[in-house]
Amino acid sequence: MQTNSFEIAGKKRVSMTVSELNRQVKQLLEASFLQIWVEGELTSFSKPSSGHWYFTLKDDRAQIRCAMFRGQNQRLRFTPKEGDKVVVRTKVSLYEGRGDYQLIVESMEPAGAGDLQRAFEQLKAKLAAEGLFDQSSKKHLPSHPKSIAVITSPTGAAVHDILTVLNRRFPDIKVTLYPTAVQGEGAAKEIARMINLANTRNETDVIIVGRGGGSLEDLWAFNEEVVARAIYQSAIPIVSAVGHEVDFTIADFVSDYRAPTPSAAAEKLSPDQYEWRQNLDHLMDRISHAIRRKLAMETQKVSGLRSHIKHPGKKLQENQARLKELNIRLTQSQNRNIVSLQQTVNSLQQRLRSQSPADKVTAASAALKKEFHKLQLSMKHTLEKKQQQLVSNIQTLDAVSPLATISRGYAIVSGQQGAIVRSINTVTQGESLKTQLKDGYIHSQVVSVEPSND
Repeated sequence: MQTNSFEIAGKKRVSMTVSELNRQVKQLLEASFLQIWVEGELTSFSKPSSGHWYFTLKDDRAQIRCAMFRGQNQRLRFTPKEGDKVVVRTKVSLYEGRGDYQLIVESMEPAGAGDLQRAFEQLKAKLAAEGLFDQSSKKHLPSHPKSIAVITSPTGAAVHDILTVLNRRFPDIKVTLYPTAVQGEGAAKEIARMINLANTRNETDVIIVGRGGGSLEDLWAFNEEVVARAIYQSAIPIVSAVGHEVDFTIADFVSDYRAPTPSAAAEKLSPDQYEWRQNLDHLMDRISHAIRRKLAMETQKVSGLRSHIKHPGKKLQENQARLKELNIRLTQSQNRNIVSLQQTVNSLQQRLRSQSPADKVTAASAALKKEFHKLQLSMKHTLEKKQQQLVSNIQTLDAVSPLATISRGYAIVSGQQGAIVRSINTVTQGESLKTQLKDGYIHSQVVSVEPSND
């Protein structure tokens, strides 16, 4: 513990820092209130991008700040909002940086009667908006499943009812039990895990998910979002059989078929063996009758054919003559086909020679050479024209060049600042001048100026 000591009037006094005081108060609060339940109204509800929730819990006389971290608030089965009355499981703590006393919330439930029903309606509306209840996404149930997966408690009445009905109606159907808890903490996740496992193993034609009857709290595992999404994502058709006929759960709305009871689910999926036997006996009678009738008809046909049957030797001669005729016709047909095919081959060879790539390449090469020659002539003509134009431009520039004028005996006179002297009025007596001739410069001084007679 960090302390400072000093003396006042001969007495030594020990003090602590603000940080140390807040730390000790926090430790004292957390040790005194390990876990408590607090009820109040939500206000100042905030959901920043971090995923944590910050809010104030109040009643008519007091309020306290609260924090619920992302890992805890993601497990809620309803969506709280400003003004809701809730019950929270929490720990008492203190935020050392500001010295604020606060609650760290671990779980939250709606307060008062009907809270579970409200959470049920909220989740139902949410999943319906996402399309999890749409009929277009429902899968068809198999008319005669060879194997059924049952996801329920191994000790509950549901599995007994299902097996009893299946044994009575059609005992040849294979049943695979995926045991799971159907109520209590963690039951929903276990049910969802078994649905995913059944899909991974993919050894059954249909799945029954359910349990016997009970209160809304008892059936709540089948109202959890994790179970609803597992049912929706299942590639195997799922029959929901939860509770009694009057009980409805979220699983009923998402599943491909809702059975009012587990027994009804087994009834839906299994054919009646006695009905099958009756149908089979009826079909056997019809088949026997049809066979007897067919046999009588064929017997009559045989009798009729027997009266028209010919001697085998005569029949053989007729067949030999027929075979000889067919052989001649086959030979003639083959010869005609050979001639026709030869004509076709000759025609194709002639067309192939007319389309020879070598001839096309030769023609294209000659055309290319001709175009290349025309290009060379055009480039030569253009170059000569540009050269003539260049000579003409040089001559024109030379004609107007000041240096050419100077070479004919003229001069350029400039003043002290480099300005060209164009009139005697721009110079004064005694001013220095610079005269440029074709082979150099003359520096002079104005002695006098004399205007021309003009």
